[in-house]
Amino acid sequence: MSLDTKYREMTETPVPRLVMRLALPSMVSMVVTSFYNLVDAAFIGHLSTEATAGIGISFAYMTFIQAVGFFFGHGSGNHISRALGARRVGEAGVMASVGFFTPLIIGIMAAAIGLPLLPQLVLLLGATPDVVPYACQYLRYILIASPFMMSALTLNNQLRLQGNARFGMIGIVSGAILNIVLDPLFIFVLDLGVTGASMATAISQFLAWCLLLWGTTRSESVHISFANFRPSWYCYKEILAGGLPSLCRQTFNCLAVVLLNYAAAKYAPRGQEASAVAAFTVVSRTTMFAFSLILGFIQGFQPVCGYNYGAHMYHRVRQSYLFAYSISTAMMTVLAILGLCFAPQIIAVFRDEDPLLIEIGTRALRWQCAVFPLVTLCTATNMLFQNIRMPIRSTLLSIGRQGLFFIPAILLLPLFLGLHGVEMAQAVADVCTFLMSIPFAVWITKQLGK
Repeated sequence: MSLDTKYREMTETPVPRLVMRLALPSMVSMVVTSFYNLVDAAFIGHLSTEATAGIGISFAYMTFIQAVGFFFGHGSGNHISRALGARRVGEAGVMASVGFFTPLIIGIMAAAIGLPLLPQLVLLLGATPDVVPYACQYLRYILIASPFMMSALTLNNQLRLQGNARFGMIGIVSGAILNIVLDPLFIFVLDLGVTGASMATAISQFLAWCLLLWGTTRSESVHISFANFRPSWYCYKEILAGGLPSLCRQTFNCLAVVLLNYAAAKYAPRGQEASAVAAFTVVSRTTMFAFSLILGFIQGFQPVCGYNYGAHMYHRVRQSYLFAYSISTAMMTVLAILGLCFAPQIIAVFRDEDPLLIEIGTRALRWQCAVFPLVTLCTATNMLFQNIRMPIRSTLLSIGRQGLFFIPAILLLPLFLGLHGVEMAQAVADVCTFLMSIPFAVWITKQLGK
């Protein structure tokens, strides 16, 4: 398929059918990625509670990797999408190369700095003394793989925002399947424990990176080349405009994970700090799996939005936004009901040997499931603003959930409610975020309808 054919497909195909077609590979990619994170947690969970807490500590650094990857992926990808909609193919090629090589360089620098300071890094991320060895074991190979993980996230988003999500799906799914196969082999057969899980993740992420890079060589994709790596103020200004919301969102996600680890350890029953941290680790992985479904679906409307905004077909932008919001809300309502009903069984899958972990995890998961349907409004509206280059509004929405509301909630609620305040902090933040999103959603819907 040529780029001209892709343009006609993106601007002429009926919107619901087009969004569904593009959403399917994105959903598969997101779900499979989240699933192997769940598998990681489940295998490690049966080693020990401290090991489970260790991957929870490491998750804070993983959100930093996501912050860099999504910043350059969304920043360059949104510009590529609009450039292709306006038929500026050469400009799209330069942006793709700048967006790819920059996080690759940043990942090399992060690994070079982080590896010598590994024990200090995990303590900074909230590890208690009994959890430090496990966090170091898991984080070591994640640091080594940082360049590939960051640039792979960038490539996946660039391909998706061009309307080529199936190539991204091939890379992500292949890496995830390899991880699922290697996890039990490295953890139990080779008896490498937490280190084996980390090695499995690093190897699978490198495979995904190779396949994603291959996807950019296809005829319907914008090609990556070092000759097009021409960094400029214009390129980084455009990446900043399109990627700042993602950077802010992921940065606050990282800070939120660190504060959650500290709060869980501080307000846990004495001597049970590892159980509390592990419980919130399990809940985070579980809710991430649920969110991956709606994120994958909502991502299906982003290339439709970018192409048609660049082509000045604003009625199609509005239609894709409303369609994505409606379907994703219905999906989250179903997931909320399932989570509320089966929360204890879900948590026990990860570590049924620890009753306190199950007790804390069950309460926290039910609080979050209760507000699942409210999360989609902010997510869809934020992605819309990000695609049509309204960075201030998009950034404000992106920092709302974990920045404006969760951080105050995790700092204040436990002062009055103890551990129960930690368990309900995310739900309180989600309600506040929903209320903040309503006027933004109403305004942009009216604007696009004019």
